[in-house]
Amino acid sequence: MRTVEPRPVDLDANLLLQALEPRDRALIAKWLEPRDVRRGDVLFRAGEDVSHVTFPLDRSIVTLLVTLKDGKTVETATVGREGAIGGVVSNGCLPAFSHAVVQVEGRVLRIEAERLQRAKQASIAVRDLFVRYSDCLVAQLLQSVACNAVHSLEQRTMRWLLTLQDRLGTADLPVTHEVLAEMLGVRRAYLTETLGKLQREGLVRTGRGQLTLVDRAKAERASCECHGNVRRHFVEVLGAVYGRRGRILGPSSFGVDKPLIEA
Repeated sequence: MRTVEPRPVDLDANLLLQALEPRDRALIAKWLEPRDVRRGDVLFRAGEDVSHVTFPLDRSIVTLLVTLKDGKTVETATVGREGAIGGVVSNGCLPAFSHAVVQVEGRVLRIEAERLQRAKQASIAVRDLFVRYSDCLVAQLLQSVACNAVHSLEQRTMRWLLTLQDRLGTADLPVTHEVLAEMLGVRRAYLTETLGKLQREGLVRTGRGQLTLVDRAKAERASCECHGNVRRHFVEVLGAVYGRRGRILGPSSFGVDKPLIEA
């Protein structure tokens, strides 16, 4: 992860930061550090103290991974420009339970967890925003546990691809067979067989270094209920609105009685 040359910080490239009123954003803005991240960069590892909160911007994607004793990894949450990662629930400065790994390269902003905690103490709006987002992140974690326990690999594959499309807003997803197998905790050969089946059913198209969701509506029908459950929770708790291609759209302002994220 590389610190980039100083230049204006675009808070609107992250929907949580965009949602704040100017006076509340000012509590955070001066402490934010821009960084460029590449696929495979590790933001923190299990057991390490989480000293910073990271806000993905635009198309950058970070996943939380749990590593098992046999070396397999399983994705438990995917975070893009709609959220933040690192001490969001615990307020930081506690040992991490999972790894946070960059899956789609791009740009992020990060702030010391202690600085963000001070902003929460100084502003009810900042505190409420992160309480709401924390609830949505926990919902994603819990739904992922249920999905991995009871649903087929085909359904889980569609859930993960739909989740990625929500954050990128494009049918062409920059994910390889190897990466997807790692996220789902299965052997690559098994995943390749599954993708072949999904391609024959007209759900996905495989290409070099990417997968394409052919038909969003058809993909949603083929997925389990887990993806839809998490989306509904984002709507109910954060007021999220999704575009026709599934992408989470940006907010105009934040308030307890107003949608956090609206068209």
